[in-house]
Amino acid sequence: MAKFIMVYKGQATDMAAMSEEQQQGVLDKWKSWMGKVGSGLVDIGLPFGPSASVVDDGSTGNASSLSGYSIVEDSSLDAAKSMTNGHPYLSEGKGDFSIDLFELMPVPFEA
Repeated sequence: MAKFIMVYKGQATDMAAMSEEQQQGVLDKWKSWMGKVGSGLVDIGLPFGPSASVVDDGSTGNASSLSGYSIVEDSSLDAAKSMTNGHPYLSEGKGDFSIDLFELMPVPFEA
């Protein structure tokens, strides 16, 4: 089984700016998705906070609008991609949010 990181792209809404009812609705969507994915969810992940970008020429840039990550495990990239079906991060349907998936590759040497 391979591991994949799901990187959440888009400006997520701050939960503190939501009513308790809205917060509970978001949490219920996440719980539902986690239950559907089951043991394939290796790490629920964390939201991202303040960010910075450092460029290889020594300058600074603008960090991408990434808002968090999760790590899942499945047999292939296509199988991991299917785990995004019903994902609460994609529930708005306006094209403002996306999930990029990357296979986590083994390091070819030991540290």
